[in-house]
Amino acid sequence: MPGDMPGPVNQRIYRILREAIVKGTFPPGSPLSEKDISERLGVSRQPVREAFIKLGEAGLVQVLPQRGTFVMKISPRRVEDGRFIREAVEVAVAARAAQRVTQPQLHAIAGLLDGQRRAARANDTASFLDLDDAFHQAIAAAADCPAVWQTIENIKANMDRVRYLSLAEVSPLDRLIEQHDAIYSALRDGDAPAAQAAMAAHLRELTISFEPIRARNPDWFGAGDD
Repeated sequence: MPGDMPGPVNQRIYRILREAIVKGTFPPGSPLSEKDISERLGVSRQPVREAFIKLGEAGLVQVLPQRGTFVMKISPRRVEDGRFIREAVEVAVAARAAQRVTQPQLHAIAGLLDGQRRAARANDTASFLDLDDAFHQAIAAAADCPAVWQTIENIKANMDRVRYLSLAEVSPLDRLIEQHDAIYSALRDGDAPAAQAAMAAHLRELTISFEPIRARNPDWFGAGDD
């Protein structure tokens, strides 16, 4: 519920709805009603309307005059643009983190990696992906630029939707763990070039897995330029 989360009400509602869309609770074409959501969450319609605007800016919903607000299909263009921007930012972040990371931060990052191993053994993809976000956020914190993660979150909504579409079947979790382990090892060794290379390889995984995911879920994707 919004009252249990930090931040302004409209931002809290945005995060709730973003998560529901990303995880497929609201699939493409689902109608979203200001009235229904405001009643369900116990808030006025104004912050819901503001959350809808932000969801539209993220490419997650579309407002159709005289018809309503609907969840959009995944835009391949937005996925690729987000991946390109994220790679440009996070590769630089990884290099900086390798030069600045502290032992307590390394310990925390290693703990997240161990958590991913446990999630993979349990075939718990949802927890695995939550830990994936935490892993990348921890690296941004180690680079002493935590605000970067907010920027990344704003551009990766459609990327996240792809990740939740049978990602475990297309990109084996063990392979993603190996990639995270390579990033962690570079950070531990203070090797900035290796951290850059490992992060770039990891983020390009989505390019490899995108077409198989799209082929298995054609109704979830728009045209290439959407």
